[in-house]
Amino acid sequence: MDPNRRSILATGAVLTAAATAPRVFAQQAAQGALQFYQKGDVRIRFREVGSGFPLLATPGGGLDSKMSNWDNAVINAMEAFKNDFRVITMDQRNATGGESTGPVPVEDPCGNCIGGSFALKLMERAPDRIVAGVLSQPIGHRPENPEVMYNSGRDSWAKAFRGRRPDVSQQTIDQYLHNLYLVRPDFVYSVSREFVRNCQTPMLVLPDDTAAHAYQTAIDVASLAPNAEVSVYPWKDPPELKARTITRVRNFLKAHLPATAAR
Repeated sequence: MDPNRRSILATGAVLTAAATAPRVFAQQAAQGALQFYQKGDVRIRFREVGSGFPLLATPGGGLDSKMSNWDNAVINAMEAFKNDFRVITMDQRNATGGESTGPVPVEDPCGNCIGGSFALKLMERAPDRIVAGVLSQPIGHRPENPEVMYNSGRDSWAKAFRGRRPDVSQQTIDQYLHNLYLVRPDFVYSVSREFVRNCQTPMLVLPDDTAAHAYQTAIDVASLAPNAEVSVYPWKDPPELKARTITRVRNFLKAHLPATAAR
């Protein structure tokens, strides 16, 4: 097996780093072509551009994380890094407007989550497969507004999903959102602070401060993770500062490539 396919960088709008199954994206297609991966009752639509070491790019958008969101992302990873990596992105399953589908996993809800939390969960589950991660604008729990993410999922994603999938009960959706956001009402939802404190995977954190993107959570991740760096904040404006931040992301990812893949 090609060792480059055993590990992967990743980035998204939350930019993230994570690993993928070695055969999921093994088939080559025309650059930028939409493709599908099917396993059981899960069907994932994905796209890849560029060449080189794999970079998994997770779009932002909460439970509506899908490829078309890159057009309005603060960093369009597909464009920004296509000359440096083989950039792979996808519609998260069951996202409104996307074409990835699958069951609603009430007992294992993280599979439909966005960048930062998604990447940290992958770091936890497959630490030997993840080279490095960039968490841009990571979501996080807000003690002063503890149900903000739950309410967003209920009021937006859930209504659209029920329209497409009337076979899934409201009770199932409510339980799914509860397990996703309220069972662990702290930090990044998907992993514990203790895990991050002991996680050796290099990370670069780009903080934000909105209702969904808790600034304190981003700082906590950067403070706890032993091999984490954090950007200045704010970093999106002016354009010159944003350009320097993108360059820093690129340099960070390249610095952590395996020796056999570094160019």
